[in-house]
Amino acid sequence: MRPFRMSSPLRIALISEHASPLAALGGIDSGGQNVYVAQVARALAARGHEVDVLTRRDAAQLPAAVDVCPGVRVLHVDAGPPVVLAKERLLPHMAEFGSRALQLFRHSVPYDVVHANFFMSALVGLRLRAVLSVPLVVTFHALGLVRREHQGDADGFPPERIAIERRVVHEADRIVAECPQDRDDLVRAYGAEATRLSTVPCGVDLHEFKPGARAQARRALGLPDHEFIVLQLGRMVPRKGVDNAIEAMAHLGNGRPARLLVVGGNSADPDDGQTPEIDRLRRLAQRCGVASRVTFVGQRQRGALRNFYLAADVFVSTPWYEPFGITPLEAMACGTPVVGSDVGGIRYTVADGVTGYLVPPRAPALLAQRLEQLRDNPALAAAMGRAGVHRVRTRFTWDRVATDLLGVYRGAALRCAPSLAARSFHLSGVPLAAQLGARA
Repeated sequence: MRPFRMSSPLRIALISEHASPLAALGGIDSGGQNVYVAQVARALAARGHEVDVLTRRDAAQLPAAVDVCPGVRVLHVDAGPPVVLAKERLLPHMAEFGSRALQLFRHSVPYDVVHANFFMSALVGLRLRAVLSVPLVVTFHALGLVRREHQGDADGFPPERIAIERRVVHEADRIVAECPQDRDDLVRAYGAEATRLSTVPCGVDLHEFKPGARAQARRALGLPDHEFIVLQLGRMVPRKGVDNAIEAMAHLGNGRPARLLVVGGNSADPDDGQTPEIDRLRRLAQRCGVASRVTFVGQRQRGALRNFYLAADVFVSTPWYEPFGITPLEAMACGTPVVGSDVGGIRYTVADGVTGYLVPPRAPALLAQRLEQLRDNPALAAAMGRAGVHRVRTRFTWDRVATDLLGVYRGAALRCAPSLAARSFHLSGVPLAAQLGARA
């Protein structure tokens, strides 16, 4: 392990096996983790550090390396067939991912720290830590036991996930929790040591998301001025609770005409075949009698998202559970009040009664009451929007996240014992059960 000097530029490897920073957002496996990895890499590079992002090659034509900006490269790692695979099917390919990553690491200037994102990347990270004696930091982004508590049999991940997460919690040098609830879950469900946990939230790019003219944004999107527009934006999967927003539309009382915009999906057009969740939600809107007031937009690139946030009177995010949730912060940065679930990271970022409201995750009638309050009191909505801008700018910037992560990396380096350099284990070709039982 190289001496770790915070005053010198660091070489940092971010591992994100399924969530590439180059991927379009809104698809089944494209969301907050993609944004997190991309923005953390950029923020660290802006401070003079060199960052490589290792992600799985999911298309044959992808180049080996893509220069994203000065100091940031995306490296495509061969692991399994070069096609899009659901993240629930990727675990069997992680041994190959680890072997390819080791080859890359051995033929490059040594990295100072590995920051693994998600449990499968963390499994790869444990191997790199053992073989190369590099400090390992892990951000889970979601926890298998918590996911099972909320999704039950709908959780499609293999059961080995829990054992991997438990091992990572006890062997990684530092674990990053994204909010107080995430930290509590790591201690409660996994027995994590508090001394190796650091709470570092996600952030917002203030150049990308900032206040602007609502009327101008609506004109750009072809939206009428007279409607009260509710926006829901993100991945199209059941746990995101879009059905809650649709049912709330049916509970809205008389007043200014309201419309729900739903942005996200696996294609630019809201295709039911490519995004089955849209088909389910369309049928729900018909049953609720609000199909004419719910517009499915489809997937949009990041450059188009600000206009949607600006055009909306209120942003809604009511998932069943949420480890963090970046979209509420983006909405707040644009000056749009947020009504969100009183869970996880949303509870941490949305100041109830100040920047918006918190509601139970499956309570459409209560959600509708909060929407009516904002619809019927534009001055209140505007004040909450201004408060949201202030809260984001003072607490949730990527620059601040980078500062905090650099402190975490230093703590990881101090814990990573030099004796690790003489210890190694090779998982390629070893059955998964043996991999989970292996100890560096």
